[in-house]
Amino acid sequence: MKADPSVAVPVAGGRDGGFRGRRPGRWSEFLWSLVFPTTNQRVMPTVSGWVLIGLALGIGSAAYNAANNILFITLSLLLACLILSGVMSWFNLRGVSWHLLVPRPLRAGQEASITLELRNGKSLIPVYGLWFDLLARPVATGPRRPEATIRASSGQIRAAFARLDKLTERVTLFQRERLDPGGEDRLDWSYTPARRGVVKVELAGVGSLFPFGFLRKSHGTELRQEALVWPAPVEYRLLRSAAAPHQAEGGRSARVGAGNDLLALRRYQAGDSHRLIHWKASARLRRLMVRQFAAESNTAYFMRIDTAPGLWLREEQFELMCGFAATLAEDLFTESRLVGAAVDSGAAIAIRRVVDLESFMDRLALLEWRTAEQGKETGRTDGAGAGGADLPGTFGAVHGRRNIITFAPDAPRGVAAYVDGQRTATA
Repeated sequence: MKADPSVAVPVAGGRDGGFRGRRPGRWSEFLWSLVFPTTNQRVMPTVSGWVLIGLALGIGSAAYNAANNILFITLSLLLACLILSGVMSWFNLRGVSWHLLVPRPLRAGQEASITLELRNGKSLIPVYGLWFDLLARPVATGPRRPEATIRASSGQIRAAFARLDKLTERVTLFQRERLDPGGEDRLDWSYTPARRGVVKVELAGVGSLFPFGFLRKSHGTELRQEALVWPAPVEYRLLRSAAAPHQAEGGRSARVGAGNDLLALRRYQAGDSHRLIHWKASARLRRLMVRQFAAESNTAYFMRIDTAPGLWLREEQFELMCGFAATLAEDLFTESRLVGAAVDSGAAIAIRRVVDLESFMDRLALLEWRTAEQGKETGRTDGAGAGGADLPGTFGAVHGRRNIITFAPDAPRGVAAYVDGQRTATA
């Protein structure tokens, strides 16, 4: 079972190492695993299981005191039922394997389907009633300073765990139908990331109450995967007062349009204008050929992102800027008007293909908001300004172009986009 690498990345997991078989062990290992299971396995009685155990203890005491054979038979039946429940639960989980498919990339605020693929590797016994605990939590990126928790109070520690638990999303997927021997099944989770960054999707555990519900058997896994979350798309408004952009970046584009430069010849199709027919080529090839002209390209822009702590004092504005930049980059790329982008003093990215745009979106997903204290530690506390005149490093020397889009805070909570220092759009 393979997945499209452009859509999802499969990760193998499970007791049997994904969809691959496992060589049967010795009977001694089997019996020893029943007595002393591995650390990631746990068997706990349910409420009905505790009732059954209490009832067995009561009947056992009465049987020894009364020396009644009927009570001894009843006790043996209760204990056999409890043992049979544990053995059948063990057989139900054995031989099951799973794959976790996480779509890439994820988008903040947009629903994505995370798929868990199951396979029953047993040849005779079907699988019933499994459940799977999935969780997704954000992962901190970038270097972190070591912090000591010895002096922290219990309230501070509980608050830290509460914040982490608040950002963690959990779901339990249930197997609704039986899984026949050698069969496969898919369980889907509709997950919506709350914010951009890196998220870790983890299969926390697999459990079963099969067959009688007396014992709750759970099996921990180490199946986890990290995925990038792109910034959420935002709505923005173009300003009418913005002057016409510079035309220095215009030129001929290698696509069909209504320009003056000849791009190619093609066969005549119904509906084509007779004025476009190339009569000489048609006579030479003995079929009607029409001319295709190149389109005149629109103004091209270069996008520059500045993440200086002195520029972005509010984390909300910084997150809005990331979403604004991602949305504007997609719109300009769709119109073939985005030629490149750069983040801080990093190397500029030439955006010509979808892969280049995705690389830029990945960089936006990993941007970190820094406070003024963190900016002092890194030696960068001020921005280059909204106009983008002071370009870091060799940015300006390499490109030597105008029509550079920069971003800066606008009002208390907004973000404005500037083209060569002129306020052009707001979000």
